[in-house]
Amino acid sequence: MKTLLVVAGAVVALFLTIAQFGTAGWTRPPILAQQHGFRGTGMDQIQTKAGAAALKAANIPPAPAEPVEAGTEKAGAIYENVKVLKDLSVEEFNRLMVSMTEWVSPEQGCTYCHNTENMADDSLYQKQVARRMIQMVQHINTTWKEKHVGEAGVNCYTCHRGKPVPAQIWFQNPGPNYKTGFIARNNGQNMASPSVGLASLPYDTLSEFFGKKDADENLIRVNATTALPESKGKPIQAAERTYGLMMHMSSSLGVNCTYCHNTRAVSNWSQSTPQRTLAWHAIRMVRDLNGNYIEPLTTTFPANRLGPTGDAPKLNCATCHNGQSKPLAGAHVIDSYPELARTTAEMVAVPPTPETPEPIPEAPASPPQ
Repeated sequence: MKTLLVVAGAVVALFLTIAQFGTAGWTRPPILAQQHGFRGTGMDQIQTKAGAAALKAANIPPAPAEPVEAGTEKAGAIYENVKVLKDLSVEEFNRLMVSMTEWVSPEQGCTYCHNTENMADDSLYQKQVARRMIQMVQHINTTWKEKHVGEAGVNCYTCHRGKPVPAQIWFQNPGPNYKTGFIARNNGQNMASPSVGLASLPYDTLSEFFGKKDADENLIRVNATTALPESKGKPIQAAERTYGLMMHMSSSLGVNCTYCHNTRAVSNWSQSTPQRTLAWHAIRMVRDLNGNYIEPLTTTFPANRLGPTGDAPKLNCATCHNGQSKPLAGAHVIDSYPELARTTAEMVAVPPTPETPEPIPEAPASPPQ
């Protein structure tokens, strides 16, 4: 009997070996590896070549509209009720409107935001939201240029991708709604939420870190800064929320932890990559945009556009990045639309953004997150 089992095992091993080398389904897909840190640290970004090609194909920006010769007449003087872009020439204004239609509502056309029988009419909520979104894009391309978006900039297509509502938005997650019996206490987790990589981590992490514009600057940091505890530390639940945020950022950019961190010293800024500083600012940029541009529109949106708790649709890392480390592969989408890279006279004042953190060898009492 023992001999029979040995022979059977050898036969199975032989067939598995043949299948491994002779069947396409068993072969490892071609891998694209990019070294991202010091040699020997394992700081590599790994993709399949097919996956990288598919992601690139899904993130190609549309060609910009043909340039126009700027006239002398201003849009605000010719058209009625132009509030944000009134200083553009009529030609520049119309060019941008055509491009915005392509970026946001190519199927619906101009009627998505406008009453075409009376273009000055403000009754459609989409038109009111669009005005504020133009200002938000201008704010990103000016205030956050040096700290995060750089020369590439953003435009409406960066988030919308030809759809009226961006695919990657989020609402507050109230969790399961138990109608009868005792309410189970799930500690805000164990729901396999996509926002935390389908893990059993807290499912409303984004509300904690992206939904509060005045969040504690030390909110994300949970690791100790001394060898021995000197005061009461943070609970394990705080560490779980931070880990959930890191998973969200990783999946949103299509990268692993080593894109920002050297895993031999995760918390050490001097051994981290420059991308960690960009990510530090990105968190604060998202808070700024949600708190100063999106949430004030809550009463403007109709009820069917609000979340289960009545909150407005908000941004996160995936809204712009869509699985790439640089949105639209780093395309300079703002070059052809300089009007989106300056603020307008009607710009609503927003609080100043924080100063650039100084990456330092050892973490201070209140380090960058």
